Amino acid sequence: MKNNDDNRYLSSFACYSSESRGRMYTDEPLILGRSEFQRDRDRIIHSEAFRRLKDKTQVFIYHDGDHYRSRLTHTIEVSQIARSIAKALKINEDLAETIALAHDLGHPPLGHRGEDVLKKLMIKCGGFNHNEQSIRVVTLLEKKYPNFNGLNLTFETLEGLIKHNGPFLHNREIPYTIDQINKIYPLDLNTYPSLEGQVANISDDIAYLTHDFDDGLREGLFTINDICKIKIIDEILNKLKKEFINIKIDILIHQFIRHLISYFINDVVSNSLAVINVNNFKNVNQIRCFENKIIKLSPTAYSNMEEIRNFLFKNMYNNDILINKLQNSCLMIEKLFFLFHKDINLLPEQWKNLKGRLSETKQSRVITDYIAGMTDGYLKREYKRYFE
Repeated sequence: MKNNDDNRYLSSFACYSSESRGRMYTDEPLILGRSEFQRDRDRIIHSEAFRRLKDKTQVFIYHDGDHYRSRLTHTIEVSQIARSIAKALKINEDLAETIALAHDLGHPPLGHRGEDVLKKLMIKCGGFNHNEQSIRVVTLLEKKYPNFNGLNLTFETLEGLIKHNGPFLHNREIPYTIDQINKIYPLDLNTYPSLEGQVANISDDIAYLTHDFDDGLREGLFTINDICKIKIIDEILNKLKKEFINIKIDILIHQFIRHLISYFINDVVSNSLAVINVNNFKNVNQIRCFENKIIKLSPTAYSNMEEIRNFLFKNMYNNDILINKLQNSCLMIEKLFFLFHKDINLLPEQWKNLKGRLSETKQSRVITDYIAGMTDGYLKREYKRYFE
């Protein structure tokens, strides 16, 4: 076991904060016995972008009801799952949690429909992707420190965010923001992220592909009988009904989701440990240079997850009523974008230092950064201010 300041036993192939590759800018010394990754986590939690997640759509527009997931509650669920998997694998829980907490900071209002609108509006100006936008938030847009923009996170946290979907292999296009950072702060873009980064990634899938059943059932988009067509769900529900006779439907739903999360977590842990044990990894660099990702489901569990994903896309994410409601709201994004393009001086005071004589591409990026940071409620208020 290595000496470390992470206050727990860690496997040799985990990320140790005492061995972090550091930060982009010189920073203040650590205090209060915190580790580098704990400081990253605290900076993310105290950021404005993190607080705004509470009023950003996950699937249902946030003001539709008190119990639907918002982008913030989704993020918290991802971080909880990430910590559970990391603890079981004896890797750095703090780092896995930190990456999970930051992974959606760049999401615009109105969920993926809002992202689709910004992507269309920016098609000739560098595009838009919420993963890249999360990087912009933590390296540029958060302004809390006198000596640098962003949160000055560690290499390991940035790596987990930047490689959220794996390394940039086989001519995979490198987004502009990430390419610019890589020029001044090498990010090893052609390698896999640490196990902690891989854990945060799969925890995102586990979280939304389980908790969205709860929201979909609550909204009446499908019924218990509908989801029983999915084999793994039918098995879990039948087991629960046999164990708890006459169980109330709301408790049954909660227990089913709980057991489904546990099923995927247990499978990820056992399947990943098998890969780890066979390859006898000694350090995190061997993880990064491995030929494939290590944190993944078994073939059976992966097939079950894909069946769930297909069901939710068909019955929830592509539901006509839901899409139309979001699409009508998304018109607000489009109208505000063109309004600010026509008169960029309408942007708030704190954005004036980003203006001046800008090219069309840079002006579009400033406007997009501003709109992407909006909550659903603020988007609606700004729209009413100018158009109603």
